[in-house]
Amino acid sequence: MSEIIQDISKELSALEISVVIPVHNESGNVGSLVADIATALDGRAYEMILVDDASTDDTRARLVALKPNFPALRVLGHRNNAGQSRAIRTGVLAAKAPIIATLDGDGQNPPLDIPALVSKLIRTDAPSNLALVQGVRAKRQDSSWKKIGSRLANAVRQKLLKDNHSDSGCGAKAFKKEAYLMLPYFDHMHRYMPALMKAEGYEVEAVPVSHKHREFGTSKYTNLGRLAAAWTDLRGVLWLRKRRRHPGGADEL
Repeated sequence: MSEIIQDISKELSALEISVVIPVHNESGNVGSLVADIATALDGRAYEMILVDDASTDDTRARLVALKPNFPALRVLGHRNNAGQSRAIRTGVLAAKAPIIATLDGDGQNPPLDIPALVSKLIRTDAPSNLALVQGVRAKRQDSSWKKIGSRLANAVRQKLLKDNHSDSGCGAKAFKKEAYLMLPYFDHMHRYMPALMKAEGYEVEAVPVSHKHREFGTSKYTNLGRLAAAWTDLRGVLWLRKRRRHPGGADEL
């Protein structure tokens, strides 16, 4: 039994990065996304976990077909559609590495940005409580209407939460698994991670990342739908922050 435990421990400690990608009806994007992650992290100890959130197209079948050619690929499938935040959480809970990198499943976040996000997080002179490096899309490749809606939502969020991050909805992130698991889970929480991390006492930094046009599929969100959900979410995050209490650490006596 002790030998089995040692083997499991070696496997867990051997991995540096777990890349977690939530996908839903992204059949046309997953092949290039997986290949690009493998290229970006070639030579590093990593795994990629793609979580299929109950797609109704052949996304899941395409992912499973990719596994023989990409040994680092793991595919998890939700039995029921549960949303992007739940898919990310499913992937993080299954991850074997202490560092998590996330990207959106639509292929608009180039995987080549992952090394820069991770390097910023684990650099030797980083603050001891740095837990999240948030990507900021320098040149966002979306429709004007979508960009306007995003700017409005970001402005309202920053005004209320004062999280000092202009693009917390960007899917390109690197964070410590241990810190993420301290955060309260709720639907859409992935859009509020800087505020949630700061409320838990962690430091958050940002780096510019690139952004591409969506090649296949359609967006899962509309401006009106996102804004309606955002108002409810903002009220919830404000409440969570007010109810937080910090012990300042704990000492074993």
